[in-house]
Amino acid sequence: MWKQKTELTEVDAPELEGPDPRLDPATEMPAPTAEEEVEDQLEGAGAGAGQETQTQLEQLTAERDRLLDRLARLQAEFENARKRAERERAEQRDFVTATAVEQFLPVVDNFELALQSTGTEKQLRSGVSLIVKQMEEILEKMQVKAVPTVGELFDPRVHEALGTVERDDLPDQHVAEEVRRGYKIRERLLRPALVRVAHNPKQVSE
Repeated sequence: MWKQKTELTEVDAPELEGPDPRLDPATEMPAPTAEEEVEDQLEGAGAGAGQETQTQLEQLTAERDRLLDRLARLQAEFENARKRAERERAEQRDFVTATAVEQFLPVVDNFELALQSTGTEKQLRSGVSLIVKQMEEILEKMQVKAVPTVGELFDPRVHEALGTVERDDLPDQHVAEEVRRGYKIRERLLRPALVRVAHNPKQVSE
C-alpha cells in the first residue's frame, strides 16, 4: 500500500525544471500571443508610414513654395520688361516727332515773317511760294512725295474721286482736277489725293 501511494505522489508532482514558457523572459510577464504580435507589427508599420507621409508632405510644400516664388519673380520680370518696352517706344516716337518738327520750325518762322510783311500782294504771294517750296524740300528729305494727279489715269489705290467733269481734251477716266494733294512716304500712302475725273463723251461714243 505504501509503495503504491508513493508512486502516485511522484506522478502528480509538477515538473519545475526550466522557465515557464508562458512568461516573457525579458519582462517576466505573460508572453504575447500571435495575434498581439501581429497587432504590434501593424502599429509599427503604421507609425513608419505616417512619418514617411509627413516627410513627403514637407518636401512637396517646400517645392510648392519654391515654384510660387519663381513664378512671382517671372511675373515681376515680365512686367518690368513690358514697361521698359512701352517707355522705349514712347521715347522713339518723341524722337521721331522732334526730328520732324525741328525741320519745319524754319518754315513757321518764314510764315510769321510773311504775316508781318507790309509789301504788296504780289510780294506776299512770292514769299508764300518760296515757303511752300521750302516745305516741299523738307518733305522730300523725309522721303515724302506728292501723289501724281492731273493727266494720270484714275487709280482708286491713291486717288479719291469727288465727281466727274466733262472734258474732251483728256482721255476718259483720267484725272482732270486736283482738289487736295495726296502724299506717300516711300511706297506707303499717307493720304489719297482728292480729284475730279474726266468724262470724255467722244471716247465713250466710240
